[in-house]
Amino acid sequence: MKKNRQEKMLELISDYEIETQDELIERLRAHGYNVTQATVSRDIRALKISKMTTGKGTYRYVLPGGQSDLTGSMNFGSTLTDSIVSVDYALNTVVLKTYSGMAQAVAVGIDGMHQPQILGCVAGDDTILIVSRNEASACEIAEYFRNMRQK
Repeated sequence: MKKNRQEKMLELISDYEIETQDELIERLRAHGYNVTQATVSRDIRALKISKMTTGKGTYRYVLPGGQSDLTGSMNFGSTLTDSIVSVDYALNTVVLKTYSGMAQAVAVGIDGMHQPQILGCVAGDDTILIVSRNEASACEIAEYFRNMRQK
């Protein structure tokens, strides 16, 4: 039962922008899980689920770092992409500007992509530096994020 409930929690957090434990409890109950706030709180800690700010200034639950991917992931595709303000590159470095406080969350999503042309990234408060293998890779990465912002 616990494993099924926790799997459903991960699925719900992946599929919806859930802002509060109460909202998560309601969604779990709608799927037949009669849970208490204490149970949900313990599951959140056990699953290493965290909260992050969205580009709209609200908060939402997000999956642990390694469980997000860029290809079709709602977590990165909408919330994090909406946080990117500008994209540019020089030589083998891509620079992403984000809303204040969002750079680290976006960087976690980038790291979760596990792309071989990305050697690594460093995030501050509102800026991310992505180091790529070469200038051609940097150009591709920058174009990818520009296209993501336009969708």
